[in-house]
Amino acid sequence: MIKLKSLEEIYIMRESAQLVSKTLGMLAKEIKPGCTTLHLDNLGAEFIRDNGGVPAFLGLYGFPKNLCISPNEEVVHGIPNEKPLEEGDILSVDCGVLMNGYVGDHAYSFEVGNAKPETKKLLKITKESLYKGIEQCVRGKRIGDISYAIQSYCENNGYGVVKELVGHGLGKEMHEDPSVPNYGRRGSGKVIKDGLTIAIEPMINLGTDKVKFHSDGWTVTSLDNSPSAHFEHNVAVINGKPVLLSTFKFIYEALGIESDEEEPFFYDFS
Repeated sequence: MIKLKSLEEIYIMRESAQLVSKTLGMLAKEIKPGCTTLHLDNLGAEFIRDNGGVPAFLGLYGFPKNLCISPNEEVVHGIPNEKPLEEGDILSVDCGVLMNGYVGDHAYSFEVGNAKPETKKLLKITKESLYKGIEQCVRGKRIGDISYAIQSYCENNGYGVVKELVGHGLGKEMHEDPSVPNYGRRGSGKVIKDGLTIAIEPMINLGTDKVKFHSDGWTVTSLDNSPSAHFEHNVAVINGKPVLLSTFKFIYEALGIESDEEEPFFYDFS
């Protein structure tokens, strides 16, 4: 059952999402060759707790660390470890926060140093597909419209759209209804209504769309070991339109990136 949220609830959720955003912004400065994902995990957990939150992934379904950190061919659910990052790697950092009873959950894929041109393009198209999906999160449309927008944009650019892993509703629980696949038919799925709060998260491979689930119970990689990108935003529907609860602005400030991509999805909560 989909749990629609009041404007007050959405405001509280936004605070959780913004703490995730700030955590990713802090980590953006630390992601460089020689750094370990375990170090990033420890920094992220400390920052979350220092700012009044709890790492939402720690212990969730038995996950052993605070953040899911997935390099290169790892699609999602990478377990932080002591292996140093290398020049040219890419790194998906997926972070969750529980604060004031509500969850924030979003992700960004970073370059470690300077990635190859084909990998840079994968990151660019995957992030653009995220916003293509958000544009469809409008009252009266359906979840399948979000899914189709992401799939068609990525496949038209020659990439593999992961189908075994999907976005989801978000609220007091990390995973609520509805599921939000990154593939599907226009006009299918649940009707989008005011108060809907979801995590939209395209997971896109440079090569095949097929994935491998590893014996540790968590790590998922592309089947052909091609690089994989993952971007995620938390979105609410307010007055019929999509509103971002999360933001990449703290990452962009850390990395010196200028962008106006989020402006169409701004809502003044003040």
